[in-house]
Amino acid sequence: QLQNKILILTVCAAGIGGTFQYGYNISIINAPTSHIQRFMNETWLERTGAPLDGNVILLLWSFTVSAYPLGGLTGAIAAGPMAIVLGRKTSLLFNNMFVIIAAVLSGFSRMAKSFEMIIVSRFFTGLNAGISMNVQPMYLAESAPKKLRGAVALTSASFTALGLVLGQVVGLRELLGAENSWPLLLASNVVPALIQLVALPWFPESPRYLLIDRGDKDSCVCALQKLRGHCDLSAELEEMLAEQAATEGQRAKKPWELFQNRAVRWQLLSIVVLSSAMQLCGNDSMYFYAAYVFQEAGIPQEKIPYVVIGTGSCELITSVTCNMIIDYAGRRPLLLGGYSFMAGWAIVFMVALSQQARVSWMPYLSMVCIFAYILSFGIGPAGVTGVLPTEVFDQMSRPAAYMICGSLLWFNLFLVGTAFPFIVKSLAHFCYVPFFLVCICTALYVGFFLPETKGKSFLEISEEFKKRNFKTHTRAFPYKGPEEIKSTVL
Repeated sequence: QLQNKILILTVCAAGIGGTFQYGYNISIINAPTSHIQRFMNETWLERTGAPLDGNVILLLWSFTVSAYPLGGLTGAIAAGPMAIVLGRKTSLLFNNMFVIIAAVLSGFSRMAKSFEMIIVSRFFTGLNAGISMNVQPMYLAESAPKKLRGAVALTSASFTALGLVLGQVVGLRELLGAENSWPLLLASNVVPALIQLVALPWFPESPRYLLIDRGDKDSCVCALQKLRGHCDLSAELEEMLAEQAATEGQRAKKPWELFQNRAVRWQLLSIVVLSSAMQLCGNDSMYFYAAYVFQEAGIPQEKIPYVVIGTGSCELITSVTCNMIIDYAGRRPLLLGGYSFMAGWAIVFMVALSQQARVSWMPYLSMVCIFAYILSFGIGPAGVTGVLPTEVFDQMSRPAAYMICGSLLWFNLFLVGTAFPFIVKSLAHFCYVPFFLVCICTALYVGFFLPETKGKSFLEISEEFKKRNFKTHTRAFPYKGPEEIKSTVL
């Protein structure tokens, strides 16, 4: 049907220049690591006549890598105000400016003999990813019909995984991973940005944003007709008008106001727990171990990059699978199952690592653990976490909630990246104990405290959380006087 095609094309136009960039830019920096470090040394030698010390090169590379999450954190903070002032769609379009700046800087860095340009370009790339990681799920979830909301919002995770895999493929030596082509590799992120700049303007703004934030009912109806076709829109419009009435007279909330508001206590706690667990569960650290485990399993060194593509493909396959089943299975089972399986595989992985030198088939078990861990992450936590802030917060609180989520995601990414080498050094083969504890605690929280949001309207979800938020308040004064004293009449 035409309306389904319009919705699918909207998802693709938003995703290709949105969360796709997050995954793509994380993976393309891995292939040219040694080439860029050599370029830094050669540039410094030309400038000063003396080569850089090995520790200084490592420090400069650390700055280059750290610039990405720092930019992401800045972008996550800026995403909320942008989504409110510019709108969801316009924010995504404006966001491409940062990638274009980054592509120009990195593409001409070797010509200009400036490694500083690479560091600045990574900051702008992170800025773009930080904004898109927050605005895209918000835009898609607000544009989707209730019965498809989970699947449509979850495409953000699918595009992240797709970007990760394509970044690994493009970074191969045969394509742009060779020493003479690394500036082109780093600048290749301009292509998705240009595709989005051409495609996204043809699709409508979020109908909820137009009605509730802008108060423009005519534009909202027009956007709904584009997205749904000419089917009956009365029920959906009535639901939006009810939400508009519920938030009438309110302004968009600031992040600190959510922490002070008792009415969103459980919603806020839920997204803090799940957003933190997303990075603290150890999934990204599996990629750190992948090359070592594959080498121990006897895979030739020159073939390892091709096998590593398989790990990214696992995440892509599971996120697409999760996309198809989320609105049937629900959010809680996918999160609970994902974190529970990850906890189990973490134990098996630590045992396999500790016995790798003694038992000949242990490296193969370690390989299985890497793929299984990434599959478990992709089937639930990778996608569902990004959907929840849209579902559990109302229109006025949603941008602030995404600012908190995004800030936690990028801060924890930086924290794990910094701390993981020290965890490996101190705990050796048992380095996954902290990640195991995170997975267990998150699974318990989801099992006991997170309500299901599948197939419910935003108002219904708000009402369910309202009961939880004020349950203790109503229990604080249970005594209402003796039952028998109902009247003073004798």
